[in-house]
Amino acid sequence: MEALYGVTVVVWLLGSASGEAAEELHAGRLRMLCEKLVDTPVRGLVYEGAGTLREDVLAGGAEVVRRAAATWNIPVVVLDSDPAECAAWTVAAVGAVETLLA
Repeated sequence: MEALYGVTVVVWLLGSASGEAAEELHAGRLRMLCEKLVDTPVRGLVYEGAGTLREDVLAGGAEVVRRAAATWNIPVVVLDSDPAECAAWTVAAVGAVETLLA
């Protein structure tokens, strides 16, 4: 968490992660991050809720960040733009960060 010194917005872009631990990045690891963000200067979280992972995994991750928002008042944006559509995804991702910075 020391690496988050000076960070205002965390952007969790792992909707197309692969490998053995990919699903855990959207469950326990994400939940742990959200719990620890409370004690950092971070004031917002963008979660990539679209990508090549199974829909239920991404929906579960979106639920984790929404619960964190409700529990600890952490502002979140779920980025649901298809990363395969690069131009539209980029606009949506920048918009998500700008929303949290506003």
